[in-house]
Amino acid sequence: MARVVAAAVYAKGKKVSDISLDQGAQWAAQDGHFVWIGLHDPGSSEVLSLQQQFNLHPLAVEDALLQHTRPKLETFGDALFMVVYSPIVDDDKLVFIETQLFAGKGYVISARYGESPSYAAVRQRSEAQPQMLEHGEDFVLYALLSFVIENYRPLLDQYHDRMEEMEQQVLNNPLSQEDVEQIQATRRDLLRLRRYLAPLEEICQDLQHLDFPFIDKLMHPYFRDVAIHVQRLLEDLVAQREMADHAIEIGLLLESSRQSVVQRKFAAWAAILAFPTAIAGIYGMNFQNMPELSWQYGYFGVWGIIIAGCGGLYANFKRMDWL
Repeated sequence: MARVVAAAVYAKGKKVSDISLDQGAQWAAQDGHFVWIGLHDPGSSEVLSLQQQFNLHPLAVEDALLQHTRPKLETFGDALFMVVYSPIVDDDKLVFIETQLFAGKGYVISARYGESPSYAAVRQRSEAQPQMLEHGEDFVLYALLSFVIENYRPLLDQYHDRMEEMEQQVLNNPLSQEDVEQIQATRRDLLRLRRYLAPLEEICQDLQHLDFPFIDKLMHPYFRDVAIHVQRLLEDLVAQREMADHAIEIGLLLESSRQSVVQRKFAAWAAILAFPTAIAGIYGMNFQNMPELSWQYGYFGVWGIIIAGCGGLYANFKRMDWL
C-alpha cells in the first residue's frame, strides 16, 4: 500500500515544517528551502503527481514506474534520477529492495519498494546535524547513499562467518552433496551482491564530477568516502568468493586423498591375500609327481611359509603407512 513516510521542508539546516505531498513544489520554489519527501511503495498516481509538481523527466518517470532496472545514475538537465538496491534476507533467501531517488534544485524524493530498513533513521541523523544538513540536497543524497552501503556490511559479515564454518566443515568431514550445494548457493549470492553493489562505485564517482547547482564541491569528498567504502566491500566480496572456491577445491583434494588412502589399503590387502592364494593354487594342481605331497610335515610347513610371508608383507606395508 502506498504511503508517505515523511515529507518536510528544510532551510538553513533546520526543519521548517511537515508538508503534504501536494505542497512540495510550492516550498521547493522558495529561495534557501528544499523539500525532502520519502515514499514507501508509491503507486503511479503518486509518481505522476510528483512529476507534475517538480517537472520530472518523462524517461525517469517511465523507469520509476517500470521498476526493477539495474542500479544506475542518470542526469536530465539539472536533475538526476538514481536507482539503488538494499540487500535483505527474507525466509533464508537473499532479496534486493529497490530505492529510487529523484533530486534537483529544491527537492529530494526517495521511493522505497519493499521492506528494507526504513530511511527514517537517515532523516533523524541528518536533522541531528544541522551544520551538514545546511548543505541541502547534496548532503541528503550522501546520507541516503551511505545508509544503503551500510546495509551491505552486516550481510557480508554473515557470509564471511558462514564461509569460515563451511571451511571447517570441509576440513573435518568428507565433502557431501549438501556441502557442495551450500557453497554453490553462497557463491551465487555473492555474485548477486556484486552485481548490485559494483554500480554504486561508479555512481559515487559520477557524483564527484557532476556540475549541478545543488551539488556543492565541498560535498565531493563525502561522495568519495562512500566510493571508498564500496571498494572495500567489493574487495571483501572477491575474497569471500575465493574462499568459496578454495573450500570446494580443498574438499575435492581431501576427498581425493582419502580415496587414495583407501585404494592403498585395498592394494596392500590384495597383495597379502595373493601370497597364500598363489601357494594354495600351486598345491591345488592335480599332478602325481609333487614331492612335497609325501612329506610328513608338508602341511605345517606350507602354513608356516604362508604365515611368515603374509606377516612380512603386512609389516612392510605397515612401515610404508599403507595399512
